[in-house]
Amino acid sequence: MEYTTLGETGMEVSRLCLGCMSFGTPEWRDWVLPPEESHPIIERAIDLGINFFDTANMYSTGESERVLGDALEGRREESVVATKCYFQMDEDNPHSGGLSRKAIEQELAKSLDRLGMDTVDLYQIHRWDYDTPIEQTLRTLDDAVSRNQVRYLGASSMWAHQFAEALHASERLGLERFLTMQNHYSLLYREEEREMLPLCDRRNVGVMPWSPLARGYLARPAAQFDATARGESDEYAREHPYFEGNGEEINARVEELAAEKDASMAQIALAWVLHQDVVDAPIVGTTSVEHLEEAVAALDISLSESDQEWLEEPYEPVTVSGHE
Repeated sequence: MEYTTLGETGMEVSRLCLGCMSFGTPEWRDWVLPPEESHPIIERAIDLGINFFDTANMYSTGESERVLGDALEGRREESVVATKCYFQMDEDNPHSGGLSRKAIEQELAKSLDRLGMDTVDLYQIHRWDYDTPIEQTLRTLDDAVSRNQVRYLGASSMWAHQFAEALHASERLGLERFLTMQNHYSLLYREEEREMLPLCDRRNVGVMPWSPLARGYLARPAAQFDATARGESDEYAREHPYFEGNGEEINARVEELAAEKDASMAQIALAWVLHQDVVDAPIVGTTSVEHLEEAVAALDISLSESDQEWLEEPYEPVTVSGHE
């Protein structure tokens, strides 16, 4: 395993972050694993040197946090745990979502309880709240840091001008600022290169992209996308613009380079993300130990500049996706 410092947090994290959306209960989404199948994957991740884990209160409506917390019992101090809030948890309770003081304080307390932790290492806003002034959200998060419920603050997909506004507001008000950005980024979705990634680079914000394999579309030939349980049932994958522009051509080039390097398509796609200087730790979700080990092996794959340029060349601008 390789390690890096996550932005300006000072925390040393593994170059791969284990995404925990696939752990919890299949009652939430068909492809999600129950606890007894999730724990061996988390155990193997730890064996492989992964110390960085990302979850959210919305994943399996809290069960993902519970599964992760149980799996890390006795090993939380050496782990870096990240979770998130924003999406409404209870359709009958409007205060169970959003980024108001009431919502954040209630949902943070519930997340800490499920994780079995007094303090979470990284607490992230899952999206931008158009109904709550960012100053109120930042004051609430700053208070959570002061109470030692949260160590560092992060944000997730939003427009670059919104993130810049949040960073400026923190400085203007003397509040804790967002030190990480969890955004949508892969060979098939590179719109973040226009504004968000340069902003993160300039402000030394740690970057931990979600969906580096384009929800599995870069892990297998385009014609086989629906061959897995997730590919067949994950309607959210079809909502992203992976099938716009030259997505199929990029997929074919990943397949060709994988054959040339005796690697899997997933390893080539992940290696490309890892080669981007602005990226600290892509978030990798998996439902098998085999795929987890395959992802870790991607750290050993070297892509030349010409390899990267060849993979990137067909890309065309696509619809902005992931901010909603």
